[in-house]
Amino acid sequence: MQQVKKGDTVKVHYHGKLVDGTTFDSSEGREPLEFKVGGGMVIEGFDNGVTGMQTGEKKTIHIPALQAYGVKNEEMVMEFPKDKFPADMVPEVGMQLNMHNGSGQQFPVVIVEVKDEVVILDANHPLAGEDLIFDLELVEIKGASPLIIMP
Repeated sequence: MQQVKKGDTVKVHYHGKLVDGTTFDSSEGREPLEFKVGGGMVIEGFDNGVTGMQTGEKKTIHIPALQAYGVKNEEMVMEFPKDKFPADMVPEVGMQLNMHNGSGQQFPVVIVEVKDEVVILDANHPLAGEDLIFDLELVEIKGASPLIIMP
């Protein structure tokens, strides 16, 4: 039976959890995730985890933070003056916002602390610093032709 290799396009059902068992994402009730293995469409550890799987196979993979969203970068935690927020906006911890850098690029941030004069914003990916666990089921290797053995 054919095994997944780099360059294959695959369809995978998944259930992503943190080490404490908290679910952060799942394909349950949706179409399976489709991506090209090694194409940079998913995190490195996910790519590596499906490599070698066969259609119908299920397995659980553990992805260390470095092969997921990396470690938390303290340089991406910043103070932002409260008086720079719109007058009608009340900043609250957990609020997700989009900011623009000097080049006009947009990036998401989360308010992690509100002080008297400043708000502390975190631009790290929400899963940065986390080891991840995925339950996988390989649904399909697209474009795969059945293995034909000639005598």
